[in-house]
Amino acid sequence: MSHADNSLIMAYVVEPALLPPDEVWALEGHLESCAPCRRRVAEAVSSHAPAVSTLLDEVWERVDAAAVGRPAPVGSKVSRWLRTWAPPSLVPWLLMSVLVTLTALSLDLFQTTHRLPSLVLLVAPIAPLFGVAAAWSRELDPMGELTAATPRAGLALVLRRTAAVLVVMTPLLVVAGWITGQQPVLCLVPCLAFTLGSLALGTVLGVGRAALALGVLWVAVVVAPSLLTARLSVLLAPASLPFWALAVVLVAVATTVRGHAFATVPPTKH
Repeated sequence: MSHADNSLIMAYVVEPALLPPDEVWALEGHLESCAPCRRRVAEAVSSHAPAVSTLLDEVWERVDAAAVGRPAPVGSKVSRWLRTWAPPSLVPWLLMSVLVTLTALSLDLFQTTHRLPSLVLLVAPIAPLFGVAAAWSRELDPMGELTAATPRAGLALVLRRTAAVLVVMTPLLVVAGWITGQQPVLCLVPCLAFTLGSLALGTVLGVGRAALALGVLWVAVVVAPSLLTARLSVLLAPASLPFWALAVVLVAVATTVRGHAFATVPPTKH
């Protein structure tokens, strides 16, 4: 319809409960895109529904009295730039990665017998996975659906957020490894392999579930046996570095090939 009839508008204002639901729905849908009809409704309310008009005036007075009278503060350019790399929802999970690393470092430093393998070395491959899990996950990102609908959505945005995690974790792991006497390369190369592996597997399972699966697998296969036997796993020996380097290349290729899967956020499973 081009415009609503006067009788329909009058009935909508005075006795809306008597109108069929489909007519109410059609009229309200029309009002969303028709300014002249919205104006006619407002005039009808003022003339034939004074109680509603009075109530609206009181609400607007209260809103006006509560308004601060100035626009909301705008964040600095630095904070806006940082949010393009790491959204607020990523920060708590990144802090969890930092906390896990610092806890491992503290336990290493306070270990008196030095019989157990370095916890820093054991957790280094999976330490960033908390932050990586939140990089592209509807369960962990309340704005995930909106993000997936933006032009920037896709592999580039996932890598951008993952890079933000690594920018924080890489120096921390290097320093923690140096303090505990570990080779930095043994901390960083497996860490990179697991980070990219989460993204590659995340193209199928979702990044959050992939990070969880790899983390649990690493704890079960490497961390727990190393602590129980007091012997470091061969997967963290210097001789294993070529294996980790090859793994980095393979998962990087897999992530690139399957990158189109990041065009949408995986649906939530109930």
